[in-house]
Amino acid sequence: MKKILVPVDFSTPSENALKVAADLAKKNNAQVCVLHVIELAETLFGSEQFNVDDEQIVFFMKMAKKRFAKFMEKDFLKEIDYKDMVDIGPTSKYISEYAKKENVDMIVMGSTGVSGLEEVLIGSNTEKIVRTSPVPVLVVKKKMEDLSIKQVVFASDFDLESLKAYENAKKFADSFDAQLKLLYVNLPGNQFYSTKEIHEQMRKFLHEAEVELNEENVMIYNDYTIQLGVINGANTLNADLIAMPTHGRRGLSHFFNGSIGEDVVNHSTLPVITFKI
Repeated sequence: MKKILVPVDFSTPSENALKVAADLAKKNNAQVCVLHVIELAETLFGSEQFNVDDEQIVFFMKMAKKRFAKFMEKDFLKEIDYKDMVDIGPTSKYISEYAKKENVDMIVMGSTGVSGLEEVLIGSNTEKIVRTSPVPVLVVKKKMEDLSIKQVVFASDFDLESLKAYENAKKFADSFDAQLKLLYVNLPGNQFYSTKEIHEQMRKFLHEAEVELNEENVMIYNDYTIQLGVINGANTLNADLIAMPTHGRRGLSHFFNGSIGEDVVNHSTLPVITFKI
């Protein structure tokens, strides 16, 4: 991990995300790219490319840069290699374009923004990035004084399509010397599977990953929805972080065929890292 992108809106959640990114940067000797996007209404400035010479836009840019300078006065950034950038346009689009341009290895985001007159990194932007980002997205909700991760839960249906996500989750857990536990959420009705069937699915999955099935590190959690099962199962296991693959909107399996990743991100109090497959 050499480059970490942190979109910020000057809110407390984005500050929490920046702190986590700084800790990750120290651990990996990485650079932090801090991005603030001013999302102005198209009704005011038109849907075409913004004219940065416009007097009002120049005013917003100056105000944003002034707030940016104050926002970056953090003790935890003193020994960090970072760069910052302010831009104008659709937030999620600019985050994705910047991540691609800078060839970042991870995006770290706060899950909510602020309300009122301040620029807002709204929840829907986080959801869009979780759904579409080709690089891992770590979503942080609470302030983490110390980035101590000892228990990671990997939630999946253990279809072979999720194998790469599992391998990346394992690398992330190993970087913290954390234990990685496997979580399968069993649903009622026609999506119910027996313990034997689930273990066989996990065994085939882990065989491809060249890892032995250790039933002590496996939890089969029964719940009414995948979202509830992931969150409740992770809390039962006293996890510090939830890792999960996301299919976006392709609908390739019953497990992540819609907005499950986004729902978990929205409702979990734990940090969540997602891997696009």
